[in-house]
Parts: sequence; C-alpha cells; structure tokens
Amino acid sequence: MAQRSLGHRAPLLWLVLPLMAGLAAGRAGLLPASAWGLVPAGLAAGLALVAGWRDWPRTWAATLGAAMVLAGAALYARVQPRPAKGWDVLPPREAEATLTVERVFPRTDPRRAAGIARIVATESPVRGLDGQRAHYALTLVPGTEAPIVGAVFRARGVVAVLPRNPPPNSFESYLAGAGVGFRLTRGRWLGEVRAAPAYRRFCARALARCGELLGAGVAAKQPALTHVLRAMLLGQQQELSPEQLARYRQSGTMHVFSISGLHIAVIAAGLGAVLALLRLPRLLRTGLGLAALWLYVDLTGTAPSAVRAFVMVAFAQVALALRAPRNPLAALTVSALVVLLAAPLDLFSASFQMSYGIVAALLLLGLPLAERWLEATALFTALPRPAWRWHQRLRDATWRALVAAVGLGLASSLVGAVTGLAFFSMLTPGALLANLWLIPASSLVILFGLVSLLAGLAGWAGAGVLANHAAVLVLWVIDRVLQLNLRLPGMWFTAEFRVPGLGGVALALLLASLLAGYASRWEGWCRGFWPPFAVVALTLMFGVRFG
Repeated sequence: MAQRSLGHRAPLLWLVLPLMAGLAAGRAGLLPASAWGLVPAGLAAGLALVAGWRDWPRTWAATLGAAMVLAGAALYARVQPRPAKGWDVLPPREAEATLTVERVFPRTDPRRAAGIARIVATESPVRGLDGQRAHYALTLVPGTEAPIVGAVFRARGVVAVLPRNPPPNSFESYLAGAGVGFRLTRGRWLGEVRAAPAYRRFCARALARCGELLGAGVAAKQPALTHVLRAMLLGQQQELSPEQLARYRQSGTMHVFSISGLHIAVIAAGLGAVLALLRLPRLLRTGLGLAALWLYVDLTGTAPSAVRAFVMVAFAQVALALRAPRNPLAALTVSALVVLLAAPLDLFSASFQMSYGIVAALLLLGLPLAERWLEATALFTALPRPAWRWHQRLRDATWRALVAAVGLGLASSLVGAVTGLAFFSMLTPGALLANLWLIPASSLVILFGLVSLLAGLAGWAGAGVLANHAAVLVLWVIDRVLQLNLRLPGMWFTAEFRVPGLGGVALALLLASLLAGYASRWEGWCRGFWPPFAVVALTLMFGVRFG
C-alpha cells in the first residue's frame, strides 16, 4: 500500500476539488455567479500565500480552499451560456445568421446537417446574438456538402433560447453543459461564406478514408458488425441500430462502443509499440506518438471524453519519457484541472463525471482492494518463487489477473451505478459481470482496428482485410454473449432518483468516501473498504425509485 499521504501524492487535489465545488455552487445558486467573485478569491489567495509563508498549514488550507471555491463560482459566471439582453423573455423568432462551425454532429440523413456553431452576425431586426454559441439544425440545398468544422455559412431559421435549467437527461442539458445558449431550428441553407481551413478539410477526408478501410472485405458480409467497428474506432455511433444501442445501454457497456478512455489508452499503446520497433530516441518517440494520437482524436470529432483521455495519457507518457516517478493519481488530477480551466462546464456533463469518476475509483479503491485481496489469497506461499513450476506460474498469473479484474470492476460499478441513474435513469447490475470479459475482448477489437487502419494507409490491403475479419469475428462473439446476458433476470432495471439533484450529491459523497479511505490507507475506521459501498447502498435504498 502507498505510504505517502494523499496530499503528497496529488497536491493539486486541494485546487481541483474546491474549484469543482465552486462551479457546482455557482450553478446551484448557492454562491453569487458573478465575475466580481474573482476579487474576494484573489484576497483569499493572498491570505493563503501569507499563511504558507508563515507556515500556518490549517489557515493555508482553509484560505486556499475558499479562494478556489470563489474562483469556481466566478468562472461559472463567466462561461455559463447567457442569453443576450432581453432574449430570455422573448419568444422564438425567425432570423438570418452567419455562423462558424465548432463541432459537427453525426448525420443520419444526408439532406440534413447539425452541430454547434458560434454566431458571427445576424440580420436586422434581430440583434444581440454576436458571439453566442448555438445548436443548429438545417436542411441542405440538394448537391450541397454539409459544413465541417471551421467553415462559415449563412442560414435562416427559428432562433430560441435554451431553458436555464433543462431536464438532466435531456439533449438541452447536454447543450447547456457545452456552453450553448441558443438553438437555430428549421434552418435553411443560404450558402457558404468561407470554406473550412485546409487542416479541417484534411481531417474530413482522412475520416472518410478510415471508414472505407474499416469496411474493406467485411462491409458487404457483416454490415451491422461493421457499423459497430466504425463506432468503436471512429466514433460514428449514428451507424448503430436502435436495437444495438438499447442492448449496449441495458447491459451497461455503452462506454465500450464509443470513443473513451479505454480506446485512447489502447490506441496509444498500439502506436507506442509500432514506434518502438523503429528504435527512435525516447523523447522523439513520445512526441510522434502523442502527435499521432491527437490527430486520431481530432479527426474522430474531438469528443470531450476523448480529449480528456488524451490529456491523461499525455501527462503519463511525458512523465515516463522524462523518467519522472509515475503517479497516476497526480496525472489524473492535473488533467482534470487543465480540462476544467479550458472548459469549466464539462464538469456537469455525463462523460466528465463518468470518466473521471471511474478512473478515480479505480485508483483510490480498485487497486488497493485488489492488492489487499492478493495479499490474503496468495498462492504457493510455502514455496519460494524460483522453485515454482510453469503451471504454478500460470495459475498465479491467472489468479492475479482475475482478482485485479474483480477489484477494478467493483470499483467502477459503484460510480457506474450512481451516474447511470443520474444520466440514463437505468441501473445495470449485470455490467460488472459483462465488463470482466468485455473490456479485454473490446481491447482486442480496437487493436485489430488499429492494425487495419495502419495497414490500409501503408498500402497493405490484404493485411487490413485480415484484421477487419478478425475484429468482426470478436465483435460477433461479443454481440452474442451480450444478448445471452440480457436474458438473465436482474441484469438491468429502469429507475430514477426520487429528488432532482440527488445524483450529484450521491456522487460527491462517494468521491469523498473514496478520498477519505485512500488517505487513511483503508485502515482504522474504514477498514474493510466499506464506506463507498455503504454510500451506494444507502443511496439505492432510500434515494431511488424503481420501475
């Protein structure tokens, strides 16, 4: 077990956690959401510096925490989507606007286009929208290509203000979390003002080419599974059928079929293995690997979950390249701080809470729990390891892998239970059983997909087709087993929290119990790792309505 204190292992926690609390307090209205909050935040930070200089640890901790809470509330006031003056009381109205595309949503209809854009200008009599972010949905003129990121276009449609407090599981809530304050619906394409930059056009062509490579040799034979392969490697979830989406949500495995931390980690490992074969210097290899990894994240749509995973991987790989001590908890904390400073509203998104919550649970609970179990159930303790036979080494490695998988699975399931209820109104007890075998199997699919892309781009068409067949074969097995799992009783339930906002409170209490247990090395009052399990059990018993 770790012998250093929590503060020494991740000192930036004392910045990140109060910042999160300040953002949440600003959104809930518990603190004045005003940029003027930076003034008392600065004063509190000054007091913290004085306390640190005078070696007053308690005063330093209290004043620094207060400074970050106030700064979080002020930051929320600065970035929250606010309607222009007067718009929050006006009904939807027709307007003509010029917009710059910032993000493109997957298309299910070639005649339609949707995404997030920033309003550059509006025509009279509508005023006051310049600089506002808006979700657009428009009908294209026949023969017109949909705009890509960076393009500037003109459209006419109905402009409406998003509600200030949208339902937590709604699309409006997702838009609000992305900093969007308006919607332009029933839009009509009026023309392109400026084409997207050359780099963005390159990314669009590269994405289309990657889709072709992943379908080589298998698209005609197994179209449904090819769609799953493209969803896993390229983030094209629009190709999944409603039945597939329902199956993955009900089994609690949807994270496997969209680009997330697992995908970025496997892709990074695969790229690292390829670059290692070239025997390049360590720093050069790290730089090339991260550049290629970012290109992958960028051309697949720069999904927030993929960007966050890239930041975590980047910190870990740079530390390894510089031969710095590896500290996964510190890397997680630094990446969270960077993400929140760049996009504070990400804190309220499902992907942020699920990805960072699960990784935190793995580090704070999953690994220590597995380590404690391995200490108590070690095999062949009466025999020195050098004297072990091959079958004993194999049995020991298998047992260690199984114990680690169960420990990590239990830890991630605690966060998954709370966030699944909060964001999807669904409880999936079967996810623990499914993820024990699904994560290794899906990692294999991602590796086969990476081989297909690299082989296809290098001109080795035969190797790419062979890799596609291997990926589709594993996906076929995954799909069949998931269908069998869902036939078992009690694998999933529809449920919701009795009180709005209880999900956020429960997740905060769960994180607090994980931090407290880890800080005490899971000894003393939290011996037995019971606090996080008790938080989730009490939440399910008293805070959840089933059916």
